[in-house]
Amino acid sequence: MSPAVTRFAPSPTGRLHVGNIRAALMNWMVARQTGGSFILRLDDTDAERSTDAFADGIRADMAWLGLEWDREERQSERFSRYEAARAAMAASGRLYPCYETPQELKTQRNLHRAKGLPPVYDRSALKLSDAERTGLESEGREPHWRFRLGEEVVAFDDLIRGPVSFEPGHVSDPVLVRADGIPTYTLASVVDDMEMGVTLVVRGEDHVANTAVQIELMRALGGDVPGYANHPFLTSASGDGLSKRKGGAAIADLRDQGIEPLALTSYLARIGTSHPIEPLYALADMTAGFSFETISRNPPRYDPDEVFALNAKWLHGAPFVLVADQLPGLDAGFWEIVRGNVERATDALEWWRICREPIEPVISDPDFAIEAANLLPDDPWDATTWKTWTQAVKETTGRKGRELFMPLRQALTGLDHGPELAALLPIIGRERVLARLGGQSG
Repeated sequence: MSPAVTRFAPSPTGRLHVGNIRAALMNWMVARQTGGSFILRLDDTDAERSTDAFADGIRADMAWLGLEWDREERQSERFSRYEAARAAMAASGRLYPCYETPQELKTQRNLHRAKGLPPVYDRSALKLSDAERTGLESEGREPHWRFRLGEEVVAFDDLIRGPVSFEPGHVSDPVLVRADGIPTYTLASVVDDMEMGVTLVVRGEDHVANTAVQIELMRALGGDVPGYANHPFLTSASGDGLSKRKGGAAIADLRDQGIEPLALTSYLARIGTSHPIEPLYALADMTAGFSFETISRNPPRYDPDEVFALNAKWLHGAPFVLVADQLPGLDAGFWEIVRGNVERATDALEWWRICREPIEPVISDPDFAIEAANLLPDDPWDATTWKTWTQAVKETTGRKGRELFMPLRQALTGLDHGPELAALLPIIGRERVLARLGGQSG
């Protein structure tokens, strides 16, 4: 594939969720895989709902995930380009003014359904005379502008769905400019894709029906038609639509809950594909294996429990350099000891606290604890101290297995499970071990 120019075009009207980022990740990976470029385009023509705070949140989420963009564009800065496209198409006769109210359009659709006809716009506005248009405008009606579709079948090869075609007459002429003068998504998106040199549009499958319209519009404007890949949406674990408020789907929430960015992208790069979902430690590894041919046509189910499980698995194999910024004061050696027992990177800080700060030991058998304390080797301690000590305790008390090791773990860490005590013992130190075996908060 030649270098691809792709774009991720969220609206800054809310927070990003995993479905958004899955689309962004696909666009990012194909751009990087082909040596192309990746555009972050903020579709912010909805002035009432778009906010700078949401735009900042989008940038923050993208940056946190490592999905850097090569350029940023904002639709709110491009209204003159959309007006130029409107004027050009109006002059050519492909764009025409319409004056129907929403209620009149609804009535028209209902009549068509009653007659067994497709509920598409009947182009009655094309029959209006200049005098009739003037009369409607004198009543205070502002026109909305529709794009006149052609009479030929529109076909394209979707990189995920395969060959797709649309028959004429089954889709209404789309509104490209609303009565308030604001361009619709279709016009703004096509003008942007054309003028920004987008060569591949990767997005959710709800846009499949739009694609034929956009291809016609692109041709009417004299642009080169890009390739298209319309992927199935993520659903919830139950098969319903994703919700940012329910189901752990918002990116900011996942970040706050301790999910690692590379663990999340490992999940989103592989879900709904023929590749196994597994921990990956570089975006380059995800990019290398990306192919539209591996993407299933079935909607993949997003399960936050799977994300948290993968996050733990990712951490268990993560090199210290990937988590060091979250663990001030710790080093690679300690991380190697505890990483197999963490679900979030910051859990390592809790293990350091257990080793070096006062805890409440659990003493189930005080006599046994005292006897074990009496058998503690002298300093200095190293990785062999645990084995030497427990062998002596075993020979003296006759205890072995769980009866030997569990009381010692509970006394030294206050917990029933955790990292290998052979590695923790020198970090805890002889003075603290003695205090804890004596039931003191050492």
